[in-house]
Formats: sequence, structure tokens, C-alpha cells
Amino acid sequence: MEFAKSGDATLLGRAPLSESEEKAKMLIATDYARKMSLDLRMIDENAYSDHIDNKASHCAKLLNDYYQKYDAQKGTQFVFSDLGTYKPCGDFNIYSEVKRKLVEDYHIPSYEIRFIQECKNEKAKKAMVEAMNRGDIRIIFGSTSMLGTGVNAQQRAVAVHHLDTPWRPSDLEQRNGRAVRKGNLIAKEFADNKVDVIIYAVERSLDSYKFNLLHNKQLFINQLKTNTLGSRTIDEGSMDEDSGINFSEYVAVLSGNTDLLEKARLDKKITTLESERKNFLRERDAATGKLAEIESSVSFHTDKIKEAQSDLTLFEQRVERDDEGTPINKLTIKGVEDSTDIKAIAARLQEIDEKARTKGEYNKIGEIYGFSIMVKTESTSKDLFDCSVNRFFVKGQESIYYTYNNGKLATDPKLACQNFVNALERIPKVIESHEKEMAKVVANKDVYTNIANSSWKKEDELR
Repeated sequence: MEFAKSGDATLLGRAPLSESEEKAKMLIATDYARKMSLDLRMIDENAYSDHIDNKASHCAKLLNDYYQKYDAQKGTQFVFSDLGTYKPCGDFNIYSEVKRKLVEDYHIPSYEIRFIQECKNEKAKKAMVEAMNRGDIRIIFGSTSMLGTGVNAQQRAVAVHHLDTPWRPSDLEQRNGRAVRKGNLIAKEFADNKVDVIIYAVERSLDSYKFNLLHNKQLFINQLKTNTLGSRTIDEGSMDEDSGINFSEYVAVLSGNTDLLEKARLDKKITTLESERKNFLRERDAATGKLAEIESSVSFHTDKIKEAQSDLTLFEQRVERDDEGTPINKLTIKGVEDSTDIKAIAARLQEIDEKARTKGEYNKIGEIYGFSIMVKTESTSKDLFDCSVNRFFVKGQESIYYTYNNGKLATDPKLACQNFVNALERIPKVIESHEKEMAKVVANKDVYTNIANSSWKKEDELR
């Protein structure tokens, strides 16, 4: 902190800053802070010694715990760090230090611990990945760029360790994606299809800042995706559905401020409650709208049933039937009003069918038992050409138009004339059809009524 304020490099054991270094002093301060949060020996391995409570010690212990727990299954682990990567020249690096502890303190064979940086080409990398999937290599170290992408070594993975925190949320997702993905056989069979993700952080260090940075970046990305940038409170819990504790809680923990941690948890609870309330109101409004649709539909079908029943009563009062109960066809058509000859009536109907052009209107062309016979010209398309088709109806007393054979005129003269009395004979089926539709519509009315009349039970909790 003092160096960041003053730029006095001697505080860090360095020579005075050059002019160019002076302009980049915050980058230098950040770099030192990153190294300090990982291991003080990253700054000067001679000035600082090993410690039982540093990241390397904690990581080695947990790596051994998982190693022993899944030893029978040859469970494998990924260790990520973009800082302090493997250097074959012998300089201090966090990879080699953790490996040293694993070999010397926990007696894990060194050949089961490898660094992705050892691979000099794709062939070597492929061989290392295959060895991981076989369980010959049990622990692999690497950076985000080298191990975080294009490595399909997930078959036996049981844990992912992050010794440092990347700068981008996508990098953290890529790292975890090496193990948390389809094809992880050991996790599926022996770990409830879960992979543990361990993030190592030092309280009151740059780790806190980096978690906060990840939080803000992930927040912006998630709220852009979900179109919630305009909400009253920032959703600080939206990114932790799959990973447990969220970034804002990490920030609070690492800051050492318990009040901040409580605030983070309270903010998350408020966000959750507001989301629940929003969903509840949306469902209630939808139920209210659905009830209105149901009422409108019930009213429509009820009116049609009454109309059809009235038409049926009138038809039964007027119809004349032969000894077998078949209705006598009392059809009269304009142009042949006085004719009872079926062929003459059918010929007139065919003429109307060929020549009538009503432009979508219903035109009266005759009567049967006091009901009007109507023709209507409808436009349709056939084989990419527009054409007109005439349909024939029997109009009820009010608004129902009854049809037989979908209103199409039969080519047989007797059947053509019979269409209209058959349409009236179908009135009971029309009534039945409306009754079925109405029953279908009201089937869920009680459910929607309960939802529309309900109130959100957590209103007091949110307040």
C-alpha cells in the first residue's frame, strides 16, 4: 500500500523506479500483490521461508485428501495457476513447490504428478491427456491458456483447485469445465455426479480485489443476458447457482468484515425474494388473463348452444317425416320455386355453384322448413393459383350457419338437394360439439381462480 502511494521502490527491496516504471507503478504494485497472495517466496525466495499456513501447504493437503479418497478409482485432479508456473531452470515456482510437498510430505509418486508445460508439442499433450484419463497421471498442473481449453481429460476428475483467481469469469468457467463436463465417469459413478471446486484465497489480499472484479464483470454479463439491468437491486446471487457461495460473499469473507458478509447474504436474500415476487405476480396476472379468456369462451359456447337448441326445437316443430322417420325434403330454390323435380332443383344449384360470386357475403338462394338457404363465395389458393369456391349453408334463426359435407355441393342431384336437410339433422351434433369445447375450457378454471385470488405469502419478509 505504501509503495502504491509513494512509488518508493526501496520499500520493495528494489532500485529506484525508472521514468517508465514510475508511470507503471500501479502495475508493479498489482504484480507484487498478486505474488504475495500466492506465495511470498514469489517475491524473494531467500528472504521468505515456507509456512504451514500458505496456499501451497493447504493445497497439498487437500490434493492428498482427494488422492486417498478416490485412490481405488484412480481419481484425478486439476490444479490451476496463471502465476508461478513451472520453470525447468530451478527458479521457485508454485507448481514445483506443491509437487515437492506432495512427494516429500505425502509420499505420492512423482510420476503421477505432471505439469502441462512439460509438453512441447500437441503429440506430447495428447499423450498426457490420455494418461490422465487412464489414471496413470493423478494430478496435473497448468495455466488457463494451456490447460483450461482443449483438454478432454475429464473421465476420472474428482476435484479442481484454483491457486489464483483469473481476471475473467469466462476463464474460471473454462478451468472448471475441464472436469465439470459430460464424460466424467468417476464423478457419475462415485461422487453423485459432482466435482468439487476449491478456490484458495488469502484474507485481506489482492484475492479480495480480484474476486470483486470477477463479481462485477459476471454481474454485467449475466444481467445483459437476462435483460435485468434495470432492476432495483443488483443481482449478486445469480452467478452462484452451480458453484455455491457467490463472488460478493467471497469478497466479504476475504475482507474480514463480517458486516459486509452479512450484507452480501441479505442482498442475495432480497434479490431472491424480489425474483420470487416478480414470478408470482407474473403468474397471477397470467391466471387473471386466462380466467377472462375462459369467461369469454364459456359465454360464446353458451350462446351458441342456446341458439342451436332453439333452431332444433323449431326444426322439430316444422319438419315432416315419412313412415320410416326420414325427413321429407321441402327444399325451394330461387329460379325454380314451383318445381319439385329433384333434377331441376339440382341443376339450378349447380348453376349457382358455377356462377355465384358473393365476395365473401352470404346470399340467400332459397328456403327449407322456414330456414334460409345461403351461398357464400370464398377465396382459396390451389397449386399457387388463387381461385373462388362456393359453399352452401342453412342459416339458423340467429347467427349459426349449418353445413353438411363442409358446405360443398354434391355432384349427384339427389345428394345435392339432400345436403340442406342433412345440415339441419346435424344440429344435435353442433350442440354436442359446443358442450365438449366448453367442458374442455372450464376444466382448469378452479386452478386459475385459486391462482388469481391468491396473495404472495412472503410480502412481510421482503419488507
